[in-house]
Amino acid sequence: MLIEFLAVAAGVFVVTVIVSRFIIPILISHKVGQRILEIGPRWHMNKQGTPTMGGLCFILAILIVLSVVAVYTALKGDTTGLIPLALTLCLSVFNGIIGFVDDYCKLVKKQNEGLLAYQKFILQLLAAGAYVYLMIMTGNINTALHIPFTDIVWELGRVYYIFAIIIITGIVNAVNLTDGVDGLASSVVFVIAAFFGVVAFMYDYRALSLAAAALVGATVGFLVYNFHPAKVIMGDTGSLFLGGMIAGMAFMIDEPLIILIAGFVCIVETASVMLQVSYFKLTHGKRLFKMAPIHHHFELLGWSENRIVFVFSLTTLLFCILAWFGIFGF
Repeated sequence: MLIEFLAVAAGVFVVTVIVSRFIIPILISHKVGQRILEIGPRWHMNKQGTPTMGGLCFILAILIVLSVVAVYTALKGDTTGLIPLALTLCLSVFNGIIGFVDDYCKLVKKQNEGLLAYQKFILQLLAAGAYVYLMIMTGNINTALHIPFTDIVWELGRVYYIFAIIIITGIVNAVNLTDGVDGLASSVVFVIAAFFGVVAFMYDYRALSLAAAALVGATVGFLVYNFHPAKVIMGDTGSLFLGGMIAGMAFMIDEPLIILIAGFVCIVETASVMLQVSYFKLTHGKRLFKMAPIHHHFELLGWSENRIVFVFSLTTLLFCILAWFGIFGF
């Protein structure tokens, strides 16, 4: 399985790099460039016009490579785990489409802020709901919730379905909020994907290994163009897709709570926004952080983008190690 993991990761990496060479010029020619708000760090104005919607590069790469692998596997008669993998890809693609529509409205049609917040939220809930429903219909969901670091398992019954929809939608948006500094979302998701890859080996779960390998290759391939100073930005197209992938992988191993640990950085990014808004309202205009999400707070403290990416990625690695113990024990 290790050789297959490396082959898939390498394949997606190469395809991502190649596809990017074609898509980035197209985005530039159509003037699909990043719009920078004046309320952000002033040095971000240098990013104005950077090609956006770059998530299309790694989405296409993942779909191409995994489709080839799936067909080859099916022809050999081994379809074990392919349904959960296919459903996870569907969840990710659906969220990617939501992001694409939002980016398209903002950047191409110049319609202010694209989809309204409630419109995106409803569509994300529908995507998560469809995923959970299909997992139920195919017999690939377990309503018993394992509590990390313990042997406790709670049978939630149908309540689990609501819980699953909330977790998936939350993680998708958390990754979206993490994408605010060159290379940050890609690097954090790379670490999480590598973690799921190691877990796949422990479970001997080939389908999870394929998903993790594809995500590892995609994020590294995209970082070739997305590392500071970024030549392309993934946009909501990419970040919502990535969120769907890591959320789906957690449900593939029936460990949904583990993504809250492995994805700690993304959770903190989300919490910082919620705390900032709440504190602002309660204090009638005061701010808890210099700016939210929290990566912007550190920027305004003088941290470079590369330093933020390094520290946040290292933090993610440490929490992924913690998540490992949450699954397998100390």
